[in-house]
Formats: sequence, structure tokens, C-alpha cells
Amino acid sequence: MRISRLLLYLSGFLFLLFLFHDFDNSLSDSGLASASAVLPAPAEHSVSFTEEIKPILESKCLACHSCFDAPCQLKLENSSGLLRGALKKEVYDGVRTEAMLPTRLGIDALTAADWRERGFFSVLQAGNEQLPSLMLSMITLAKQHPFSPGSKLPDSVQLGIKHQNYCATTEEFSDFANDHPERGMPFATTGLTDQEFSLLAGWLKQGAFVPEEKLILTDGEKHAIHTWESMFNREDLRGQLVGRWLYEHLFLAYLYFPELEGEPRFFELLRASTPPGEEIEPIATVSPNDDPGEVFYYRLRPVTGTIVHKRRITYPLDRAKHRRIDELFFSEHWPIAQLPGYTYEERTNPFKTFAAIPAYARYQFMLDDAEYFVRTFIHGPVCRGEIATHVIRDHFWTIFQAPDSDLFITDSAYQREVIPLLGMPGQDDDLLDAGENWLRYLTRRNDYLKKRDKQYSARQPLGAALAHVWDGGGENENALLTIFRHHNSASVVRGLAGSIPQTLWWMDYPLLERTYYELVANFNVYGNVAHQLLTRLYFDLIRNGAEHNFLRLVPAGQRKMVLDDWYQDLGSLKFGIVYQDINDTLPSAEVLASGNPKRELAQRILENFQSINTIPHDPLNRCQEESCMRSSQPLWMQRADKALSRLAARPASEIVGITQLPEVTFVRVTNDRKVRTVYTLLRNRAHSNVAFMLGEALRYQPDKDNLTVYPGIAGSYPNFIFDVPVSEIEKFSAMLSQADSAKPFEEIVMNWGIRRTHPLFWDILHDITDWQKAQQPLSAGIFDINRYENF
Repeated sequence: MRISRLLLYLSGFLFLLFLFHDFDNSLSDSGLASASAVLPAPAEHSVSFTEEIKPILESKCLACHSCFDAPCQLKLENSSGLLRGALKKEVYDGVRTEAMLPTRLGIDALTAADWRERGFFSVLQAGNEQLPSLMLSMITLAKQHPFSPGSKLPDSVQLGIKHQNYCATTEEFSDFANDHPERGMPFATTGLTDQEFSLLAGWLKQGAFVPEEKLILTDGEKHAIHTWESMFNREDLRGQLVGRWLYEHLFLAYLYFPELEGEPRFFELLRASTPPGEEIEPIATVSPNDDPGEVFYYRLRPVTGTIVHKRRITYPLDRAKHRRIDELFFSEHWPIAQLPGYTYEERTNPFKTFAAIPAYARYQFMLDDAEYFVRTFIHGPVCRGEIATHVIRDHFWTIFQAPDSDLFITDSAYQREVIPLLGMPGQDDDLLDAGENWLRYLTRRNDYLKKRDKQYSARQPLGAALAHVWDGGGENENALLTIFRHHNSASVVRGLAGSIPQTLWWMDYPLLERTYYELVANFNVYGNVAHQLLTRLYFDLIRNGAEHNFLRLVPAGQRKMVLDDWYQDLGSLKFGIVYQDINDTLPSAEVLASGNPKRELAQRILENFQSINTIPHDPLNRCQEESCMRSSQPLWMQRADKALSRLAARPASEIVGITQLPEVTFVRVTNDRKVRTVYTLLRNRAHSNVAFMLGEALRYQPDKDNLTVYPGIAGSYPNFIFDVPVSEIEKFSAMLSQADSAKPFEEIVMNWGIRRTHPLFWDILHDITDWQKAQQPLSAGIFDINRYENF
């Protein structure tokens, strides 16, 4: 009996050896190294989370695990996310038929136990003696099966935001590891060093203690919080209405007090059931304009954890801002009989809800910090912006209508007439009613445009003029913005960057406010397909409206020509059906001499608003031969400017290497003393139109792609990094311009590319963050690498 049992055990052991032998061979064939025989020993000393573990998580984990698109909802920006753990449900699901319950840290549940009831499972705690913690299993898998340093990842490794997240639990890990040995953590990159692994393993085996993040407020912060909470919580009716409007426009902000000494600490504005001076108990509504259901107070709560770049939406609260709010909202008397409620109609139409507040005050407040509001569209609830970006072009300039030329601001009778037409869809997410909802709001929007055109024709008989464009009071640089689309993300910078784009937006108050409410205040990232569809469709109308407004500056008889270039092929069919037809007979106050009115207007904008344009000449993208550099920079940077400017503002039919580049490429350039600077190469993809949800590939015009060379950081999601000594920058530029296929591009990657497996991948990625922190401390944060390519 013993002999037969021994033979059975021996045969089983030999079978397992056979399985592992085949498993390792398959790994070798796929480009993964064979399983390591020896792992670094877990640290035996008492490992400190704050001093030893948190820096590892920030440097090797947070680049993927943050914001709403963190894989398996494992968010590592702060200790609360780490303790909460993971969930199999993804936040981003474009086809779900029912909205999911929100899972916002610090709002929808406050303890790990509460999150367990919602289905989250621990990544820190071991299942039992035989089942180590999920985190330990994941980092062990990566350590056992590393990628060859500097190599291209095997084809079996799926990258990008569309790749499947398996979200295995501790009990499921064994099967997961057998099926997916390449998916250890950190995922598809240079892994942990032996010391990092040892510390993490030791900490996990010691129980993974995470101390509570306690913030001690300074006296200055306490005073500032008291001042601002008092302002937000005024008891008079006017104060209450203004407080609500401010809250709905600042709830996403990383608020800070710039007048306090030291590195700024950030705060968030939320509604709480507890008054100022007491511990904050947040009210968890899906949207900031949902009915709170109880007495509430506006409170400022410190933001804990590490800042990531894609959530950097900073907003200052100082004495000047306090005075500005008093000046705009309270310096003149305006009557209010009663406060609005939180009904469906009031949530869908902020113009009705806040009609008592002078429109000038609301619009000017938004203009004062226009970049902030545009950034909320881009870095807001969607995080990766996929809902919005499908309806915008890859590069365009945005200007704003002057308040005293905006008839919604200056004509109260007209304002009252059109307010009922300015509601937005999406609050009602019933799938069966989606079509009817869309037609109702589409009709109202087009009726509004008809009334708008009629009113402007009567009140501005000479037509629109550049004098009607907001000039920022001659000093506010928020007046001119450039927006870049990077397929499924976007970015905004101050100034008019790049070559003259194909399209320009001219936004008035109704356009700016509707964009904010459609994409930010009323957008529910946890919503169903009907909500997301209606949001996408209505934003298409907003883009069309901003273009429509700009065309008023084009002389009569020439607008159709410009419009035909923007809406080529099937895009033109939407006019008269979805879009309001353009009026090509109304005059323009601008007298243009050339046959290219859009370009001439753009040139005038550049000339007229130089004083507030942070990039008045843009020598890298709009240079005149010998001046293709920033003369104020050191000679070695001028050399880099000249070399990279040769790639800019010319179509891919001439600079063929553009077709090899992804959307966002960082280029770190260093001189012989190791001083560095950073450029962003932005690939602007051309399309015949952006009027449809589907079929983008059919509308793509690759020969018309061009490159914007931006001196600095644009974008939160780098697709690739090149590290180039300035002594080789001309060679890099020349080779890139001529790389007409994958083979010559691979040579460039081999020479200067930083692949995910590069030994210095993490060091260079974070060095670029450090560089930006030195240049723009309020903008810097850890970049997201979920879109980093496998070249």
C-alpha cells in the first residue's frame, strides 16, 4: 500500500515537473525569461510604510493605478485606496445598460469594511498560510518572469486602455499566473529592483501595516479655511445661491492658498452634513447638483496622497480672488425671491437655475480662469476624456467672446427668451427614451441658434469683429488657449501654440457654460450607455456652435468655403438635419484681402492679441527660416529648437516620419553638463470631419497629419520617450523626418528610445516630472503610462 502511494506521489511530482518544463519553454518562446530559481529574501527589519513602501508605490505603481481608469479600481494615490483594494467591475464601460454605484474614495464609503460590503477585495491580506497576499503574488510573478532589458515586449502582452484587466482574487491567482505569466506587477515594464522587492515582500509578510494619514493644519490654513467656508456658507439668499453656483464650478478643483508660506497643500470643496468646525461627513450624491436631501454645508477638506498629472486641476483661493467674488457677485444689488431646487429641469438647465445671478458675473468669473474650466473638461470626471474627444480635432485654438459683446449678457429680454432652449440632455438615462430625448434637445438647440442669429443680425448690423473678442483686459493670458486631442485624451495650454490650425472656436457664455455642465457637472462617469451617448451627441453640437460663432468673423460669401473644408464628405450632410445651416449672407465687420479668410483672420488674432499670448511668435512651429529658435534660451537649447523645428508644421507627405510617431512623445534633451530640457512632440491627425461617432478610420487623412513641437509638457499620458544628447539632436531629427516605415523608426528607437523595459525607464519618466516641477510646480504630477507604446 505504501509503495503504491509512493509511486502515485512520484508520478504526480514528475507530471508537475513536465508541466513546469513546458511552461518555462513557452515563456522563453514568447520573449519572457524563464522563472528565476531564487527570489530576493523578504526584509527582516520592521519595514516602514511611510519611509520605505510609499516611495516604491509612487515610483513603480502609481503611473498605472490612479484615477477612474486604475486597473481593477485599485487606486494607489493614497492609503485609503490601497486599503480598499480591487474590484472586478471597471468604471469605464461604454455599453452597460444600467448605471453602476459610484465608488469614489472618501465619499461613497469611508472605511475598508464598507468597501468590502461593496465587493472590493484586499490586495494586502493573505488568504491563508498557503495563499500569500495578492500584491505579493503579483510582484513575485513579475520577478520570476522578467522581460529582457531594453527589449520589445512579446506580442502576447496587450497594452493600451482597451486591454483586458483580469482582476484575479487571491484564490484565483494560481490559475491566472499559469495562463498569464507576463502579467506580473509592475505590468509590462522594467520591474522592481531586488531591494524594492525585498522591502515590499517583507512589509507584506509583516502584516502590511498602513498608518492613518493624519494631516495637521497650520494656523494659516485654519484661518484660510474659516475665511472661505464662511464665504461659501453665507446665510442670506443671494449668498446661498452664489455659494451653490461656486460649488458646482469648483468641486473638481485642487484648491490651494498661494499666500501661505511653503509648498502648497491642496483642498477639495464638498457638501457635508456637518458644519464648519466639526469633522467632515460628506454627502454622497452622484452629481454636485443632485438634491443633497438634508441640511448641508460647504466644507474644505485636505487632499491626501500623491498628486498625479492627469488630475492636476489647480485653483487659487487668495485675498484677490475673495475680492473678485465680492466685486462680481455682491457689489450690485440683484433681487431673489426664493432659492431654486434640484428638480430634473433645474439640473439640466443651469441658466434657469441661476438666472437670478447676473450673467455677467457668472461669465466673467469663468473667463478670469478660462484655462481652469477647459482643464476640467479634459482632466475631469472622464479622466481619459474618451467621451468628449471623439468630436474634436487634434489641434485647435479657442478664443472667447467679450462680455460686453455677448447679447446673452447685455440683453435681458433676449436672455429670458432663450433660457428655456439651453437645457442639456443626459440626466434622464432611460434607454428607451434616449432617441426622444435627443430629438427634443436637438430641436431646442437649433431653435436657439435661429433666435441667436436673428438677434445678432439686428443688434450688430455691421457684423462680428475682432473687437468683440475678449482681450483679457490686456493682461489675462486665459483669453487665448490651445487644445490638443490625443485620440482618447486631450490637453490644454495657454497661448496660441503650433501652426495655424484647421479650425478655431469662438466661445460665448452659453457655449462655455453648457460645455462645463455637459462634460463636468452633469457627467456621470458611472452612467449607462444612454447617458454617455447623449453627452457625446450634445458635445458635438457645442463644437459645431463654437465653429459656427467663429465663422461670423468670416466675410459673407466665404463662410461656406471654409465650412466645406471643416465638414468634408459625409460631414456636410448633417447641415440642415442635425446642424443649423450657416448664414453666409450676414456681413462681417472684418474686411479681408486674401482668398484664405480663415488664415488671414488667424494672423490678425496673432497680431492683435500679442500682449496676452504666452507664445506670441512660436518660433518652433511658426518660424521664419533663420529664427526657428527661442533666442532667450541658452545656445544649446537654441540648437535643439532649430533641429526639432524642422519637423514642425509640415504635412506627413513631406515629413514622413510623423506617421511612425504616436500621439504624445516626450523628448528629453541634455547638454554635456547633464542639464536637460523637455519637448513634447504632438502628432495632429487629420480627418475629413469629426461629425460622427463611428468610422473615424474612414475619415482619417494620414498624409495631412502634422507635428506640433511644444517646448515643455503637453499631455498627461506619454506614448513614448526619447532621450537625446544635444550633440545628436540634428541626427535624431533628420532620421525621424525620413523614417518612412517601421524599420528605420526601430533604428531611432534603438538609438534614443526609452522602451518600457529600458533599465532607466522609471528614472527618466520621473526625471521629466521633476523637470516640470522645477518649471511649473503647480502643474507637475506623476504621468500615466497606460498608453505607453511597445515600439
